[in-house]
Parts: sequence; structure tokens; C-alpha cells
Amino acid sequence: MSEPKVSFAIPCYNERDNLEALLERLEAEADRLGLDYEIVITDDCSTDGSWELLCRLLETHPRLVIQRLNRNSGESAASFAAIRAARGEIIVTMDADLQNDPRDLEKFLAAIEHADCVCGTRKQTRKEGDSWIKHVISRAANWVRSRVLDDPISDAGCTYRAFRRECLQDIPFFKGVHRFLPILIHMQGYRVVEVPVANRPRLGGKSKYGIFDRFDAIIDMLAVRWMKRRMIRFSVAEQKRASAPLPSS
Repeated sequence: MSEPKVSFAIPCYNERDNLEALLERLEAEADRLGLDYEIVITDDCSTDGSWELLCRLLETHPRLVIQRLNRNSGESAASFAAIRAARGEIIVTMDADLQNDPRDLEKFLAAIEHADCVCGTRKQTRKEGDSWIKHVISRAANWVRSRVLDDPISDAGCTYRAFRRECLQDIPFFKGVHRFLPILIHMQGYRVVEVPVANRPRLGGKSKYGIFDRFDAIIDMLAVRWMKRRMIRFSVAEQKRASAPLPSS
């Protein structure tokens, strides 16, 4: 089987009410754009029947690839598992809750022609899909983060992104890493840009991440700040090997 050009890597936890619509909308837009693609969904041990539904959806969605973690491990683990299973040259990450609009795909594909990593930003559209308190907390969190890390990304919480697969090969995995992928990629010297995206309201299921869960990111943010200060970027300029044969034993 030939490798697809684009892989969609999607974590899923208790999104049964959204999965069919997600696949239909994503496939419709990918087909309209003429993409050679696959859709990889990792189920994080859902308890609402999401896995059972995904198994049935395999029969009608030939580009779908599904996998299930051995235990509930969180968004970072589910997202990374999907990324590692993806075979495409370009990997697009998005949520399974329908708040990311597949119609924004064209912006990502246009931008990645001149970049290595493209991040969606809901800076102008956050009020369309979030409560006012979540909007305020997100703005404050992004303000603090940008100053602590000296990071120009305006919406680190938006996981709607596109990467060239080589950007991810040396990224360390840790709980919460999905929040910091753009800056970790930028630290390796890759080009990171943003595109504005829609922020659709959630229609089915419930948000899995409360406002106070965001405070877990503070420790991660300080760890990334330490890595940024201590990281050394280098490349091998020249390598030679001895041409003489090894002595026989």
C-alpha cells in the first residue's frame, strides 16, 4: 500500500456523538481538495462506546485507521500515538469534537508550502465557540506563556496544526507535550507560522478538560523554558571512516 500524502492524527475520548459527522466532514473536504490521505484515530479508552462505533465505521470508511490505548493515558499520549501511526509526509492534528472546521484545511496546506509547521489560531474567533470564562482564561494563559517562553504563537491551546513529519522525529514525549509542540519544533530550527481558524461550538459530548486543568501546564511550561535555555543545536559538518579493511581475527 502506497503511503498517503496527508495523515490526519486525531485523539478521541468519549466522542461517540461526534465521530460520524467528523469523518463525513473531513472526508468531504479532503476529497474536494483532491488529497491522498488517511485518517488515524486513537481512542483513549473511551467509556461511551466510541471504540465500538469506530470499529463499525471501518466498514464504510476505507481511509480510516483506528487504534486503542491499553489504558486511559490523556490527550498527549493519544495524540502522539496517532502521530506515530501516521504515514503521511504532512501530518494534520485536530480534535474529535467538531470544534475544528475541516474547511480550514486549505489554509494549512497553502501555508505549509512555505513553512514546516502551521498552527491554527482562534485569537479572533474564540468567542464563537467558547464560554466567556474559558475565553478570558485562555487569553490570560497565552499571555503568560508567551512572556515566560518568549514564544510568538498566539494560541498554544489550539491543537489544529499541520507539520512536516520530519519536524516531529526528535520531539521528546511527556504528559502535556501537545501544548508545546510549536515551540519545541521552533527550538529545532524549523519554520513555524500561524493561520486563523474557526472555533465552532461543541454540539455533542462534553469538554474533557476543565479550566483548572490548565494549571497543570505551569510545571510543563517551566520545564520547556529550562529546555529552551539549555538546548544546543548542532549538526555534523564532516564525517570520515577508515578505508582499510579490518584485521582478520
